[in-house]
Formats: sequence, C-alpha cells, structure tokens
Amino acid sequence: MARGGARNRSGPPAEATSGRSERRGLAMRSLPAEGFQGKVPDWPFTKGSTRERSVWKKLWRTPQAVAWADEPWRWETIAMYVRWKVRAEAADAGPGIATAMIRLSDQIGMSPAGLAENRWAIADAVPEPKPERPSGEPSEESSGEAPVRRLRAVADD
Repeated sequence: MARGGARNRSGPPAEATSGRSERRGLAMRSLPAEGFQGKVPDWPFTKGSTRERSVWKKLWRTPQAVAWADEPWRWETIAMYVRWKVRAEAADAGPGIATAMIRLSDQIGMSPAGLAENRWAIADAVPEPKPERPSGEPSEESSGEAPVRRLRAVADD
C-alpha cells in the first residue's frame, strides 16, 4: 500500500493564478468553447456497438477533445469511458457501472472536477477579472459609513 507523499486530490487544489503554481509551471489550458473541429480518430478497440461509436463521435466535438487530440495515449481511456457510459444508460445498470463511468469522466476531464484536475478551463467558462478601481475611489465595503452590526454578543457599554 502506498504511504506518504502527495496523492491525487489530496489537500487544497492548486490555485491557477498563484505565484507558486506559476513557478511550478502549472498553468491552466484554455479550451475553445466551440469544441474540437478536427478529424475524429478511429474507434480504438476492435469491436464496438453502434451506440458506442455514436457517443465516441459526439465526445470528439467537445472542448475537451482539443486537449485529447494532443494526447493519443489517453484515447483508450476515453473509449473505456464511452463503453461504461453506454452501459450506464441501460435500465438495469447498477451503481458500480455509474461509479466506473464517473471516475473515468474525471480522468478525461468531462466533469468540473476533471477539468480542474487536468488544469483545463473552457474559454467561456473562465470568469472575467474584475476591473480595478482607481485608488481614490472607495469600494462598496469602505463607503465611509460604519458597518451595520447585526449580531452582538456583548452590549456596547
């Protein structure tokens, strides 16, 4: 059994804009919201149902596919996700099938947790930075008025 050391998702996630992430070379990759426009790779397994091949083609039009195109070593994992996803669609699918699909969706970046884990961000989903105020302009929090105290543990005497 593994002991000690960093593990996947252990501790707080790395902050994309922190100086430490920058020094470590960890930058978010922006994926275009319109998705992958290239040629869909062939189904990597020898056999596959019509539904599996349909889901495979649909997945290759997602924004995540832009990153997958650069990582052919990941394609079999994507195909396994497709296979488990199709199995999960069945009426008699058990919780184990759903669990396998969810874990694979994280690995390939199809969930919000998976996007964060892979350090990907979909272009339109990235929040725009707030405009900076001129130094002389007061913020909403510091408007010069005393804050309203809503809770008091001890009376002001």
